[in-house]
Amino acid sequence: MKVVVLAGGVGGAKLADGLAATLPDEEITVVVNTGDDFEHLGLHISPDLDTVVYTLAGVANPETGWGRAGDTWNFLETLRSLGGPDWFRLGDKDLALHAERTRLLAEGWSLSDVTAHVAQALGVGPRVLPMTNDRVGTVVETADGPLPFQEYFVARGCEPAVVGFRFEGAAAARPAPGVLEAIGEADRVIFAPSNPWVSIDPILAVPGIRGALSAKTVVAVSPIVGGRAIRGPAAKMFSDLGIQPSAEAVAVHFREVLKGIVIDEADADQEAGIRQLGLDVRVTATVMKTSADRRRLADEVILFASSPAAG
Repeated sequence: MKVVVLAGGVGGAKLADGLAATLPDEEITVVVNTGDDFEHLGLHISPDLDTVVYTLAGVANPETGWGRAGDTWNFLETLRSLGGPDWFRLGDKDLALHAERTRLLAEGWSLSDVTAHVAQALGVGPRVLPMTNDRVGTVVETADGPLPFQEYFVARGCEPAVVGFRFEGAAAARPAPGVLEAIGEADRVIFAPSNPWVSIDPILAVPGIRGALSAKTVVAVSPIVGGRAIRGPAAKMFSDLGIQPSAEAVAVHFREVLKGIVIDEADADQEAGIRQLGLDVRVTATVMKTSADRRRLADEVILFASSPAAG
């Protein structure tokens, strides 16, 4: 079964890793959010792409889910001692990747080419694609004014109240080479348990991608469990926007493109309400604490996506 996974961040990376333990590499394409990309210290940083690649390569920091395992912090400590901006944590190994990406982009490589090069160097089997090679920036509209995503998320610690989102450059962007082809060839498309607002929506904002999904069976894994996000600010974003954070709220958010959704056992009481939206539902344990959890959930998602009701 050929699958395309739309992903961003740690949750998306974990599910992609589970799928990689279940399906042949050539049957998996992960399309990754690049709305979080930004320039810092003169370097092109691609946080979600790196998290997915590091996780699939088995070198992600197991404690944080992002960054490199066993990294050191000499650069950051020295930068701090010089009074430089140390709000965005860059480990030494991680820094090398950002420097090389920036060098290659300056030489005329596309982000797709750089990502494929890094994935090959780290021994990643599944294909990992940025959503676009064009610059798209997620801007969080807050009560304090518009903030670039990393300033909102890291520098401001998600504190300002959210009132909306926009994706600068999205209207003029094109899907990265291979994205639409992968969706067209896919048997199923999966929305990983990633933030709906700032991980999946930026991908859908790239012209052509949402339309390509209209002819496909699309299922999602809810990133909200028991009214809370496993990681990140998704639940707070729902609340700030006046929406009770829940698996059902995720289903409503994506109802126009989904055929079904996988929700956690903690949210089993929401199954009936989601079915009233016209969506199929699978209730299971969705929290991925171990590699075994990742594979088990991936197996269940594939089985669910292949069911007649989801199809």
